[in-house]
Amino acid sequence: MFPKPLPSLTPNTAAYESLPMVKPTGFREYDARWFFGKELNLMGVQAVGMGLGTLIGRMGVKREIVVGHDFRSYSQSIKMALVTGLMAAGCKVRDIGLAMSPMAYFAQFELDVPCVAMVTASHNDNGWTGVKMGAQRPVTFGPDEMTALKKIVLEADFDLVGGGSYLFIEDFAGRYIRDLTERPKIGRKLRVVAACGNGTAGAFAPQILEKLGCEVIPLDVELDYNFPRYNPNPEDMKMLHAMAVAVKEHGADVGLGFDGDGDRCGVVDNHGEEIFADKIGVMLARDLAKVHGPSKFVVDVKSTGLFATDPELKRLGATTDYWKTGHSYIKRRVRDLNALAGFEKSGHFFFNAPVGRGYDDGVVTAIAIIDMLDRNPTKSMAELYADVPKTWGTPTMAPKCADEIKYDVVERIAKRFQDMREHAKRIADHAIVDIVTVNGVRVTASDGTWGLVRASSNKPELVVVVESPVSEKRMRDMFKAVDAVVRENPEVGEYNQTI
Repeated sequence: MFPKPLPSLTPNTAAYESLPMVKPTGFREYDARWFFGKELNLMGVQAVGMGLGTLIGRMGVKREIVVGHDFRSYSQSIKMALVTGLMAAGCKVRDIGLAMSPMAYFAQFELDVPCVAMVTASHNDNGWTGVKMGAQRPVTFGPDEMTALKKIVLEADFDLVGGGSYLFIEDFAGRYIRDLTERPKIGRKLRVVAACGNGTAGAFAPQILEKLGCEVIPLDVELDYNFPRYNPNPEDMKMLHAMAVAVKEHGADVGLGFDGDGDRCGVVDNHGEEIFADKIGVMLARDLAKVHGPSKFVVDVKSTGLFATDPELKRLGATTDYWKTGHSYIKRRVRDLNALAGFEKSGHFFFNAPVGRGYDDGVVTAIAIIDMLDRNPTKSMAELYADVPKTWGTPTMAPKCADEIKYDVVERIAKRFQDMREHAKRIADHAIVDIVTVNGVRVTASDGTWGLVRASSNKPELVVVVESPVSEKRMRDMFKAVDAVVRENPEVGEYNQTI
């Protein structure tokens, strides 16, 4: 028997060292995130491993699993606690050691193992931990699997069948690097800033880009889990600004920024201008449709409306499906629709064959960008961006809102916008012409300006994004109108950044 996990325990007590602690809110829509020590202890991690192994067995999947960990002071100990739980539930564990998340996804194919559990908190502040999981490559868990896992763990409903085993895979990073670099080098001379924010990608991404023929300017590539300059998050303006300074200082052709676990990539052009990931998606969609012919793409609801309106994408016969935000949602949708690629505004990009294997990999995204530049030898990154119709958009803004209440708050906001439309009320002095509630609420005005509010899937926050195809003033007017509705809910706190 293994005791039922408790939602909270006091550190430095006998109970804390003798009982599992797992805060229920750590089970998110498509992965798990906890603040280590306050919401999860090592016995709690064991319980998660037992639960995951149990769920894999009940899904009828072979109990073989790849594990890896990111570069944080506690990640390896968390991984090994997870491993003990997995082994107790009968899993044969293949440990690839320090890794980026896409290296663990690649290992499922390379080692012919069906399941994955990557210990990472991605770009979250130091202190956070989590697990990205899957049992049907290349997709990762969604709400159904996460709900089942949560129930098994919190009720201690484990199938502890034993018979597990452990095998460490030496130099797996070398196999991943060879997979991406055993191809022709690029023909164009490109100077590239590779920014890693002191996260795990610093150990791998710069050398891969060098092997492809790029001149690499490394930026914050030393591994340091304290993240001394900024969190490794290519949506964060601090990281993008640091990249912009480096690009201008070194006269680079492009700046590529990787998040904490290496599954996302952010971009700064040769003028030092930040290009939000959804616009990069439009540029890549154009490039890929030219190479592969009429193609289907998937994007998340935070993304620019250009995927539906861009004249060049229409000319190339490209079509786009707007879907729920979240790497597991988009990854699964790309697979289900057999789309060529999927793009998230957060920088998670998913490429199907022949470009990729369907999972999100920031380095594969960087290679796609480099290949796009190589195929356009007379154009700079800024010139390729200038070819895209201009819109005015905000960064992804995140006002604080507790995990326990954030979904209720978003439901209230959605109902408020729906009531406004039903009663012919205007938003930012324009009629409301469309409301999409596939993920939060996206409200569109008659001039095409839109605003989105949704609950963050992995942090105690809301997500707010606004875009206008008309002007910066219209973008700011819409943000003011959307924020006014958000502020009707006293549970919502301050933004992490604003416009």
